[in-house]
Amino acid sequence: MSERSDNRPRHIAIIMDGNGRWARQRGGPRAHGHQAGFRTTRDIVEACGKLQIESLTLFAFSSENWKRPETEVGFLLDLFLRALQSEVEKLHENRVRIQFIGERSAFSVKLQAQMDQAEKKTENNDGLKLAIAVNYGGRWDIVNATKRIAEDVQRGKLALDDINQQIFGDYISLSQISEPDLFIRTGGEKRISNYLLWHLAYTELYFTNVLWPDFDESELNEALAFYSGRQRRFGRTGEQLVDQNNA
Repeated sequence: MSERSDNRPRHIAIIMDGNGRWARQRGGPRAHGHQAGFRTTRDIVEACGKLQIESLTLFAFSSENWKRPETEVGFLLDLFLRALQSEVEKLHENRVRIQFIGERSAFSVKLQAQMDQAEKKTENNDGLKLAIAVNYGGRWDIVNATKRIAEDVQRGKLALDDINQQIFGDYISLSQISEPDLFIRTGGEKRISNYLLWHLAYTELYFTNVLWPDFDESELNEALAFYSGRQRRFGRTGEQLVDQNNA
């Protein structure tokens, strides 16, 4: 876990929910909601860069999203591919470093290649760390880390008695950046939906009824205001934190 002395989160994780309902409220197809949601995503990434947020992780496509209608899944993946083709250069110019987490082998060869190229192109950038969760599930992440640890134990690279929370965390996705300080879910649902299960142990959870296409910079500031009012104790008492801050 990570702590910081000011009241701004180092790492924000977001579930971008409500695109379909946004479109339905306007009498349009779900695809229109996803297109509007993409524009919001672009704006929020830009806003986080301006606010000097260190890391932003977005839940773009969960491992459960394959259960949606085939036409919608196809549209989402096509939109994702077109977004990569159109946005990576601008993100690179703004020094954003892109990382994808999740089981990408289920995607087309073309889409996998675009993801690889985006990561390679931006790997040395020193600005916002943008992680995009695609075909991702928190339980998958934990199982995948466990398998990798077991393989290293079998190979003699790791001793069984050496395994602890720190070691396990080194094998999980996003191991190179701090755990999320603030989790945001739009759309009114109040659950984390198999997202970053290992990472959210001490994260402040913020839920809003605002649908993702309507979530703008002012809504982001509302979430940041909520976060700034929280006292993050990490198991300690409030009195201990006061004493520490006064020391």
